[in-house]
Amino acid sequence: MNSVAEQGRALLPRALFGSDDEQSIEVLSRALMSGRGEASGVAIARQLLVRLKKATSEERFQFYRFLADEMQPDALAVAEAAHGYLDDPSAASLAALQKASYSPRLEFFRRLNLAPGATADIVALRADLMRHIKSDEALAAVNRDLERLLTSWFNRGFLVLRRIDWQTPAAILEKIIAYEAVHEIRGWDDLRRRLDPRDRRCFAFFHPALVDEPLIFVEVALMRDIPDAISTVLDGRRDDDGAAPATAVFYSISNCQEGLKGISFGNFLLKQVAEDLVRDTPSLKTFVTLSPAPSFARWLDRALATEGDGLVSAEQREVLARLRDPRWVEVAAKDGHGAEGLKSTLLSLAAHYFLVAKSADDRPVDPVARFHLGNGARLERLNWLGDTSERGLREGHGLMVNYCYDLGEIERNHEAYAQDGTVAASRAVRALLKSQPKPKGLSSVPDLLALPGVSKTKKARWPAPE
Repeated sequence: MNSVAEQGRALLPRALFGSDDEQSIEVLSRALMSGRGEASGVAIARQLLVRLKKATSEERFQFYRFLADEMQPDALAVAEAAHGYLDDPSAASLAALQKASYSPRLEFFRRLNLAPGATADIVALRADLMRHIKSDEALAAVNRDLERLLTSWFNRGFLVLRRIDWQTPAAILEKIIAYEAVHEIRGWDDLRRRLDPRDRRCFAFFHPALVDEPLIFVEVALMRDIPDAISTVLDGRRDDDGAAPATAVFYSISNCQEGLKGISFGNFLLKQVAEDLVRDTPSLKTFVTLSPAPSFARWLDRALATEGDGLVSAEQREVLARLRDPRWVEVAAKDGHGAEGLKSTLLSLAAHYFLVAKSADDRPVDPVARFHLGNGARLERLNWLGDTSERGLREGHGLMVNYCYDLGEIERNHEAYAQDGTVAASRAVRALLKSQPKPKGLSSVPDLLALPGVSKTKKARWPAPE
């Protein structure tokens, strides 16, 4: 491809590659869309990517504005085709409407992808684009087109699941250390422990166009029981009584490519990992996560700031005031009775947070919950002081969550969540709502079951109340 690009460059006007041309990015973009041959197209695409890498942040912003303003369907042509389809809803008129409404940006990025190694550059370009959207909403249309294209390119069928171990190339291992987003990997010795073949596993998804770039990876601990604190997983101790592990704990899942945010290639990742684990270790019967609750503290702050909805009672507010003390964990450890009151209050509010509270899209407010529930998991257990690190206390008041992946129910849970927003939850989690004060408009917790779309089943599915 590089050879083709070099030969194609010789066929093009030298002005296209002039280093002094301030409009070169726009000029190259127009040239790429001019319908030239394949060889010249490869050359232009490669040169355009080189220019974009060297461009300043402001120059790239102007490039995104150019895409947003000029590379969009012809409004008059779309309107004419739409009227034509309404007058004659035939296959031919539908094809004409689809052609008229097709975004030129999709074709632009398709042609840009002709350059060698362009896929990785386009993913990085989207990461940069998303940082500019907050300052200019017009760029959202460009992002939608890119997301649509990348969703197609990174279709689950193209992804390859690979085990990461100490024999994996060092370049990839370095990226695993750098990309770890949940529990920091503190150097090579820590990584070696997390890859210990006796009781640890790590798996990653790769794409053929990004050979040495993991897209998402999961770290697994093989244990006897379901853990309730991350320290028991990360402290390096092993179960040395000779008993075969019965529980696989997915304790860290990291998305590696910021430019692929929103691309759902992670669906059923954990199911495939679980199936591979069972083949390797038949004694495994239970598959759970030990997950953070990264938005719980922020949500609770908003709930405390809103006094009129009755969600947090006056008594609970008094108990929660203890969280203002930076040393509240140490204080709670010394005061058993006080700790129980704070524990029950936090867990009952956390149950509301996971089972009832919804975001604008009518899904759970917690991003980790959306990921696991979307993958077919069941909300199994809430763990008091599961993570007492600075980050764990700041983001979730120490709360950690076990999501259970029951291999016989994953598909059913996934479909219920995808279609109706139904949350599969254990009886233990549902029972925590009983200690929660009644929000205004509901006379009791069972009244939640009377809301539209809520069914009382064995696995306690809880869609959003309307």
